[in-house]
Amino acid sequence: MALSRSPVDDRTRLDFWQAASGAVLALFVCVHLVLEGTVVLSPALTNGIAWLLEVTMLAQVAAPVIMLLILFHFYIAARKMPFRANELGVFVQHSKGLKEVDTWLWLVQVFTAIVILAGAFYHIYSVMTDLPINVAGSAKRLHSGWLAFYVFFLPCVILHTGIGVYRLAVKFGVCVKGTRPAWRKWTWIVMGCYLLLGAAALTRVWFLG
Repeated sequence: MALSRSPVDDRTRLDFWQAASGAVLALFVCVHLVLEGTVVLSPALTNGIAWLLEVTMLAQVAAPVIMLLILFHFYIAARKMPFRANELGVFVQHSKGLKEVDTWLWLVQVFTAIVILAGAFYHIYSVMTDLPINVAGSAKRLHSGWLAFYVFFLPCVILHTGIGVYRLAVKFGVCVKGTRPAWRKWTWIVMGCYLLLGAAALTRVWFLG
């Protein structure tokens, strides 16, 4: 007689895949921002890295894989999101009553997740349909009216990633209750560093256009 799976088992399995896909995406974001940040040192270095990624077909393969992984991650995480107005209202009131920082961080993740879902599609599509990838192409996109998009999109990506890594640490017991304030402090510091790097890269590319 076959044993039936319980709803708890299903939730546990989905939680694992949400965490695993989130961890992979967080790693990708960190590496991607560092590679993009090389333009601050040398546009030629950035172009060389882009050429290598293209000639090895890594960029062409990774782009659709990352987009599918974002969709997969969002689909699993969406089961916990308060999409209806009344659900969101109840959640906000509940958060105010708890006065728990981590609850508000989760709400930030919900908002940024929706922004990233739409923004990532545009970013990947616009880059991969305008090969080769190079600094000149990036500058052209910024000067064609998309600077405001990236100024808004970049902080959302960094916030979502940083908070996600922190919540993963909490979920798997790496960050315990007593160390949460320190973890949150260092999470904000690291996010600030990535934001400065991203802003410097955008500024450098803008003035190269």
